[in-house]
Amino acid sequence: MVAWRENEGKSKNFLNTVLVGSMSLAYNRELKMPILEGQSLDFQSHSPEQTNRIGVRLGELLDLSDLVCLAGDLGSGKTTLAKGIARGWGSLDVVTSPSFILVNQYRRPDQQILYHVDAFRMEGVEDAYLIGLHELIEDKAPILLEWPERIAAMLPSERLWVTLRWVDELHRGLQIEAHGLRYERMLDQFRRSAFGG
Repeated sequence: MVAWRENEGKSKNFLNTVLVGSMSLAYNRELKMPILEGQSLDFQSHSPEQTNRIGVRLGELLDLSDLVCLAGDLGSGKTTLAKGIARGWGSLDVVTSPSFILVNQYRRPDQQILYHVDAFRMEGVEDAYLIGLHELIEDKAPILLEWPERIAAMLPSERLWVTLRWVDELHRGLQIEAHGLRYERMLDQFRRSAFGG
């Protein structure tokens, strides 16, 4: 499959989609890597299992106090990605969407906690404060946050922002944006572990 994407006036032939292992990604033939524009990486997953594996790669890189924001429409794969991130981080707990309870906690064998927050039902920043999200952020535990755009005003400026897009029944587009030096390094490590280079 070849998918073309315009790149700031360059020929449509400059970028195309290739298969690397079992992962298809936008590819720059001259630089031989996925599209990495500034501090973002844009690629495509071909199945829920692949989205989960992408999450595992991200989860392996999580440190204390990391904030990973998962944005996208309903059904775009946020919870599937979150399951992979939690598994890669080392959680042995079953990962479920926290839509109705707002916050889930997952533990590793070393008793570290990963918080999984769903802001879908929050009306705004006030609701996030009411559930104590600011305290979780200050707690220095890693946080996965679904629907971050609903409470973006209260979030730290430094974070990893992952936008998932529904392409078709199996395929999802992912764009990962790094905000801050820690996340720029994390994105670079992810790119190397997932795509080589």
